[in-house]
Amino acid sequence: MASNTPIPSTGEGLIVSFGEMLIDFVPTVSGVSLAEAPGFLKAPGGAPANVAIAVSRLGGKAAFVGKLGDDEFGHMLAGILKENNVRADGINFDKGARTALAFVTLRADGEREFMFYRNPSADMLLTPEDLNLELIRSAKVFHYGSISLIVEPCRSAHLKAMEVAKDAGCLLSYDPNLRLPLWPSPEEARNQILSIWDKADLIKVSDVELEFLTGSDKIDDASALSLWHPNLKLLLVTLGENGSRYYTKNFHGSVDAFHVNTVDTTGAGDSFVGALLGKIVDDQSILEDEARLREVLKFANACGAITTTKKGAIPALPTEADVLSLIKGE
Repeated sequence: MASNTPIPSTGEGLIVSFGEMLIDFVPTVSGVSLAEAPGFLKAPGGAPANVAIAVSRLGGKAAFVGKLGDDEFGHMLAGILKENNVRADGINFDKGARTALAFVTLRADGEREFMFYRNPSADMLLTPEDLNLELIRSAKVFHYGSISLIVEPCRSAHLKAMEVAKDAGCLLSYDPNLRLPLWPSPEEARNQILSIWDKADLIKVSDVELEFLTGSDKIDDASALSLWHPNLKLLLVTLGENGSRYYTKNFHGSVDAFHVNTVDTTGAGDSFVGALLGKIVDDQSILEDEARLREVLKFANACGAITTTKKGAIPALPTEADVLSLIKGE
């Protein structure tokens, strides 16, 4: 169904993304276990860093705040942010800890399993004192996940950064990005993810995260709305090839997915979030205007879809032109 509402333009306001950046080692062959993989490719990743690059790739302004190892991989990752026009003045380097690594198994259906090397990795050692508060205060949107809540001192740095951003009038955007193997237990993961729930203005969860957080195997409106809190402006549930659902105080609905040849789902959710944030950063009234919000979500769904057509997250993140040609082709 064609819409008469134009897609809002990407904003100029700064989006600061907080958390981890790491290197995924992805097998050169899909559908094999880590033990069977003949070799691995280095793929820079980490959800908050992917979101920052997604914003920038689409023509928005982004910065990343986090800690990397003072090692070749850490400097390589900082270089990738800079190459992608993401501000890197919120990055610290740790001389005593390594940059985090993850070995990722790509199943035949494009879904993933992870094995992490973090004992402890540099991102976990970010302290409140390390934070570039001036950078955070200059943001219009402050985006984060939950991996930075797992251990101290990073947890305290995360809470401090959120508080500073909130006080400065930023829109707080939360994608829990559940990685169960990193948490001591599923109960701890659920408790900590929900411990900051009521602070966020915008929350995006996947269908799997919705099931995990609610304890229900139903992915329906009632289940989603059980996660609603009074300060929330927008709750999003992403459903992979079934598109996405949106909930606000005054309306809710769903937007269909774009069908593409999926190779690797890595980064699709981050691409979706980056697209959404870039479109609302300068005009948050979109969150109260269903017609415009639907156009933004259609654009974000297209971004997510394109990201699944190539291996690795960052190389697959689209430009605005890529997205518009997919939308026009439908």
